[in-house]
Amino acid sequence: MRIVSLACSNTEIVWALGCADLLVGVDNHSDFPEDVVSTLPKVGPDLEIDVEAVTALEPDLVLATLTVPGHEEVVARLEQAGLPFIAPEPVSLNDVYDNIREIAALLSPSAPGVMDRAESLISEMRDEFDTASSEAPPGAEPNNDTRPTILIQWWPKPVITPGRRSWATDVIEAAGGRAVLGHEDLKSRPMTDDEVADAAPDAVVLSWCGVHPDKYRPDVVLRNPSWQELDFVARERVFSIGEPFLGRPGPRLLDGVRAMRDVIAALRD
Repeated sequence: MRIVSLACSNTEIVWALGCADLLVGVDNHSDFPEDVVSTLPKVGPDLEIDVEAVTALEPDLVLATLTVPGHEEVVARLEQAGLPFIAPEPVSLNDVYDNIREIAALLSPSAPGVMDRAESLISEMRDEFDTASSEAPPGAEPNNDTRPTILIQWWPKPVITPGRRSWATDVIEAAGGRAVLGHEDLKSRPMTDDEVADAAPDAVVLSWCGVHPDKYRPDVVLRNPSWQELDFVARERVFSIGEPFLGRPGPRLLDGVRAMRDVIAALRD
């Protein structure tokens, strides 16, 4: 079976299932595991996927995604080209588990034992995410919830942060915190500086999409004139967790929840 992956998360799921040898091409942003992706043809970034290049690789299956805004245009071009594909759109950890099972089932004709490996991976993830105890149940009203509030920044200007329909919000809850917009029924949205000030999060976590963590700028957050009276600025509670560990709905969310637990622990010290 010949697989082309058009999303980092899909690439990492295939690898975690022990099926990296089935990959014949990946998108330009797939960067892990390096020893696998460095040897594979690249078919373009994000919304600029070269569907002709994908076709030339003669895939039996293309693993696309609908988690990237605008990627539906790529999916339409795959469909137009007559390529076999799936395009997952997870919005929760349970969806991530379902996607792992779906991909494993599709790979199973060429990968004996892959369904067992999928269940083992899902079990490992569930064990990690289900260990946290929270001080309020998911969906509790913000004014009745004493867990520390976390604002993840997918992007700094404007601030874009996840809502209820995001696996990242599930990660925060599993770590013992709550997302600033966790009570809003949406995937993510921009927040104005004044909205952030009104929300007064206990901490900001930088997870800027498409930016290497070495280039994250906590000082930009701390210097914002609209936030100088906020406690998280006074205490310099701005943390960085790389986008690969929070922004990709796949196995490396395990690293994300462990890092988020460290953030929550720091807030409670």
